[in-house]
Parts: sequence; structure tokens; C-alpha cells
Amino acid sequence: MRRFFSYLAGHLYEPFTGEDTSVGMEYELQVAVEGTHKDVDLPITISSSTYYKNVVKRTERGDLDPASLDSLNDFLFDNTSRVWENSWVRFPENLLTAWTRKLLALDFQADKSAPLSRPRSDIHRFRCIHKGEESLRLPISYLLKLSLANAISSDNMLPPVLFETGAILMSNLLSDNTSPEILSFTIPTATHGRIGDLAAGESARTLLFSQLLVQYANKTFDLEESGQKCLLYSAPHAPSRQKQLNNIVPDGFYRHLFMSPCLSGWDRGEEKYRYMELCHKTLSRSQLNTIGKLKDAGILTNNLVVLPNTSNTCLANNGTHVSLGSRMLSSLAGDPASPFTPPVEKYFGDLVIKIVEHFLPLFVNTYSSAPYRLDFPDFHPENVLGFLPHELDYTHLRMIWRRWQKKARTRFFGKTITPFGPRWLDSALATLLHLKGDLIPDFRLIDYLVTLLSTETSPGLNGIPGNHERLKEELSEMGIFDPRMSMYLPYRQRIFATAGYAGFEGRSYSLFHNLLEDMAEAVDLQNLVTALACRYIATGRINHHDIPDRPSIESERRQIFFGSALGIPTFYIRADTSNMLMKKILRDIPSQRSSRRYKGYIRVKHDEYNLALIRLLETDAADLIDRGNLRERLASLRGRLSGAKTSTFAKIITGVTKELPGKKTPFHLSASEFNTAMERYYRTELKKRHLRESFSVLIDDCRQLDRLDDPNLRRVMNAVSKDTAGADYLARHQEAIIGETAGAEVILQMIRISLAIIHQKRNT
Repeated sequence: MRRFFSYLAGHLYEPFTGEDTSVGMEYELQVAVEGTHKDVDLPITISSSTYYKNVVKRTERGDLDPASLDSLNDFLFDNTSRVWENSWVRFPENLLTAWTRKLLALDFQADKSAPLSRPRSDIHRFRCIHKGEESLRLPISYLLKLSLANAISSDNMLPPVLFETGAILMSNLLSDNTSPEILSFTIPTATHGRIGDLAAGESARTLLFSQLLVQYANKTFDLEESGQKCLLYSAPHAPSRQKQLNNIVPDGFYRHLFMSPCLSGWDRGEEKYRYMELCHKTLSRSQLNTIGKLKDAGILTNNLVVLPNTSNTCLANNGTHVSLGSRMLSSLAGDPASPFTPPVEKYFGDLVIKIVEHFLPLFVNTYSSAPYRLDFPDFHPENVLGFLPHELDYTHLRMIWRRWQKKARTRFFGKTITPFGPRWLDSALATLLHLKGDLIPDFRLIDYLVTLLSTETSPGLNGIPGNHERLKEELSEMGIFDPRMSMYLPYRQRIFATAGYAGFEGRSYSLFHNLLEDMAEAVDLQNLVTALACRYIATGRINHHDIPDRPSIESERRQIFFGSALGIPTFYIRADTSNMLMKKILRDIPSQRSSRRYKGYIRVKHDEYNLALIRLLETDAADLIDRGNLRERLASLRGRLSGAKTSTFAKIITGVTKELPGKKTPFHLSASEFNTAMERYYRTELKKRHLRESFSVLIDDCRQLDRLDDPNLRRVMNAVSKDTAGADYLARHQEAIIGETAGAEVILQMIRISLAIIHQKRNT
């Protein structure tokens, strides 16, 4: 270890500074199909299933409460929005080109790496009779790949080099959860330390290109014509109607409807599909096992509980993962003679994660958010606390629950009221006492298993190789996790031997309201914090002993992160904490005071903690800030925290309420009404905002290519008109794409232009 640090000092290397950083993103996007229950796959699949038929028969015999069938029928036949999130689509195979059909046949193989492999055993799922015609039946995540394949293979005007680019990009379109997952098409490298603008620009290109593929499929696969309009947009949490259905149907049927079949991205897709089934079963069981922890923590004081569902929708939550790579660390990790050996990389990475976790509250709600309303009847701890009992120790769990109850509108004359259980009774009580529930700023971070708490005998971040495997084995014995699953962390190391580069992945981003502002600033801050963490380690200012690997210390810093997601104003830290970095941060918070309720603890305000983090950055990373031209970024962050500049959370709430005349705040609506309105805002107004940002980036890209007299763009534009510039074409047809009214030829030309830009970005 000392040899590695000496090497860094001797060569004046500082990871993630200057032009050392590269960035790549993984986007989890929401999809839906708009249409009637007679045309769309999801309601057709449910109503024709043996499960539905059995419910009907059992209800007719009197063996089943009619309420079960009524709930299913309400879901199927009373969908006023006509939007079916995460539905599949159906269309005739003969609409595909011969080249695309060959690709499809390959993806239907059990093992794509074996040329003569047998077909998948579940291939029958992907074919059906729809409206009297043999059709394919596919998830939209895979439809994106087929749309791209069809676009490039049917286009005689596409230059061969752009065909090759399109064929390469198909591997970036995949999905292993419920929603499509799209890997950024290019990996930008920092210029003068500023990586955020490049990351945001790449995101804009990727999201617009994905939107073009969906619109192209709507037109050329006759989806719109057959009443199945596909929608693609950013939305951070599981759709309300999907949660509603999850409460009605068994977990096995839920998995059948919504788990991705993993057709793209893996040689053995069925194995990956079974892995995702394992994840869903494990997480569903894991949430059930939180009840015991809540009882041990004293939050549940009797056996009167509302059981969480045996099926969980958490895998339908969506976020953006931002991975930062260090060219210098990657080069060292790939050199067998360097001191950056795998054990050193592990020691270094775990410590970086522990340091960065202290700074994560700066990102929550300021840059990304996932607002969600809860009504008073929802406020049962066994439901609303989600996976927190597995992520925090008992002390911090109790503290958060008590402070959350105080913050929420569940109090009457200063006394906290707890729901009794029967929803009709709790709803009546809420009406009588004006109990409104709460608005959670980032529900995704509560509804999803973001991280795993270490045990006393198996620390997860102590820098010793194999620690993750030992922790997962122990958690498996407790019914919390499965050792076959990947480690869950809000900030995760990307190890060279497995990822192909050395770096770190930020996994706590939910939804950006603006790409060119919110996301750009967030990525620059992520890079700055990571660089500072590396400096602390390389200079010996922080080592693993300074941040002990006890569960209580781990929970102590993570409670601040989760408390930010819940929107509670304060947290508590032991006055004698052995976390030296925490002590350093707290020394710069003058308003802290000893807690009257919790002896031996100090009470700290979240806002003051965040400001102390900024002051720490300005002190210990002053030269990094100046070299990276990040002063304005920190000024903007201060403004977001103080309210002088609008945070992402506030922008989303303002955007939603603006669409609801007469409703000034989210509390003027029920939770169901507000959450439904918010989902509508995501797929309409916010999607348009993101597309306008994307067009501004693409138009600027086109102007640059026009000035370069790029031969690929020139050939693409000559297919339309020799006198038309790419930027002018984009500007002329921008509103048609945003309004989803463009014809197939316009969309195809947009795809050509996008491929020219992506090709140029990938080769410079």
C-alpha cells in the first residue's frame, strides 16, 4: 500500500483530476403502451390467463370474495388514462427485414455463443395470435434493439460506416429488470476537469436517439395503427397502477408479467431471466423479514401489523447510474508490474466509498429526486419504512421513524396518530382529523434496497478481498439477501478485472429535472468528491481505522443520506463517535447541540451538515475546485440548499402542481391523485423538456459537423437535399418529434443524423 502511495506522490498523480476522468451512464427508463384493453398486450395477457379464469370460476362458485375479481376488473376495464406501464407489444414478424429476422432468431437461441444452439425453452412466450394474425410478442426494452436493426438494415442511403455504428450500438440496448436499460453510446473524457457538461450532453444524445427508435417502431411496425402507441420517458419509481396490480395478483404471476426475459445483452438469456426471478423473490422475502427487525427495534410493539405484500415492485424503480473511470488508475491496474495490485485496488476502493458516503446527502433532492405522496392510511411502519430495517441499525431506525412521524401530517393536537389497520377506518379517521400523510422527496431511495448493512462479524467495506462475499453469505442466513446477487451500495467500485476500468459508480440518482443543469452539476460534484477522497487516502490523512467498520458507524453516516430522502430536518450523532471524518465535518457546524431526548448524542440539522460539507470541499479541495473551474458549481449548490436557486425536488413539484389548476400544494390532493398526476407529468411535460434539451445538444453537434464538412453527415443530408444543413433539418422537424407526429421518413432521417454524430463522437 505504501508503495502505491509513494508511486502516486513521486509521479504527481491525482486520480479524477485534470483530464484523467472518463464517464459513462446507464439509464433506466420507463415505458408504457397507450391504447384500449382490447388492443394492448398487458390487459389481453391478464384477461386470457388461467389465473384470471380461475379467479372468475372461484368467484362464481362462491369460493372467493368477489372483491378480488372486482379489483382485477377495475384494473383491466377502468383505466381512464389508457396507459399501461411496462406492457409488451404485438406486431407481425413480416414487418421485419430479413437481416433483423436473423438477429431475432439468434436472440431466441438458448446460447447465442453456440451457433447450433437449441431455441430458448420459453420461446412460445414471444409468439401469439393477435387479431387473427401470427405476431411477435415482445417487451419494449427489446423492441428498441429491433427498431434500430430494422432502421439500419432497411436504409439503402445509410453509409456503411454508419450501419456498422448502428450495429455496435445494439449491444447498448438491454434490460435485466423491468424497464429498459440503456448504456451511454460514448464515453466522454474530461477536459480541464469539467466532466459534467460532457456527461449531460451524452445523456441528451442517448435519450433522444432512444426516443427516435420508439417512434420509428410505432410507425414502421404498425403499432400506432393497431392501437398500441409505445411511450418512453424518465420516471423514477414503480407506476401506481403496477403497485395496484401487484397487490392483487400472486408474486409468480407478477414476475410472469413484468420480469424482463433478457433477450438482449447476454449469451444465455434464460439464465439471466432466472437470476432476475431470484432477485425478485429475494427482495420480496427480504421486505417481509423487516417485520422482525421492526419489532426488535421497538417500532412495532404488538402483533397488529399490515403485512407487506409477498411480491415487491422495487425492481421497477428507475434511476441513472453514473460511472467515473480514472485513466491513470486503469493504466496502473492493467500493468502487472505496477504497485496497484488487486488487493491494493480493493483497499483503496472500499475506503473511497466510505469517504464519499459522507457527501451523498449533498446530491439528494438538490440534483435528483423522486417525490411521492403517502396518505395517512399508508403510514404503517412495516410498509413505509421499506428496506430501511436492513440498511440501518436499530438506534438510527428508531430515530428516523420518530422524526419522520413528527414531520408528517399525521398529528392531531401535537399527538402522533398511527393508522389502526382497516383502510376504511383509517380513511374515515384521516378525514375527521385532517390527517394528510406525507410527501417524500425521494421515495425511490426508500422503496429500493440501496445498500446492505454490515454485520459485526462481516464488514462490507474494510478493504479486505472477499468481504462482500462473506457479508452476503451471512445475510443469506438471516433471510435478507442471496449470495448469488450483486452487492448493493449507493456508491460502488468498478474493479478493473471485471469492469475493464478502475473507477466508481454513483447509483443514488433518481430523476434529473434538467439534464444540462441538474445532471451536469451533479456529475461534476461527484467527480470532485471522488478526487478529494483519493487525495485523503494518498496523503495518509484518512485510513480505514479512521472510519471504523462497525455496523453502528456505517449506519451513523447512512442515516443522513436516508433522512435527506425522507425530508426530515435533523439527525443525531454520538458525541463520542469514533468516525474521525464525521468529527471533522461536525466541528464546522456551530448550531449543533446536545440532544435532550437521546443522552450522549448531538442533534444536527441536515441543512447545516450540507453547508459544512461545502465548506470542507472549499478548504481541502480548493485547488481541485480552481483547476476544474468548479467555483460556480459550488455557488449553485449553495443556492439549491438555501432556496435561492430551485432544487430538483422543488422544480418537479412546481411542474406537477402547475398542471393542476386550483391545487396549490400536493396536500390538496389525495396520494393517489397526486401520484397519478405526477406520473402524467413525467410522460408528457417533463419528457418534452428533456427532448428540447436533447435537440439543443444535437443541433449544436450538427453545426460542428457541418463546419468540419463531415463526409458521413454530408452523405446523410444529400439523401434529403444537397442544400440542407443537418442543424437546419433538426430545427425544422424538432416540434414534430417532440409532439410525436413526425412521419417515418423524418424519423429515419433523424436516426441517420444521430448515427453520424455518435460515430464522430466515438472516433474522436
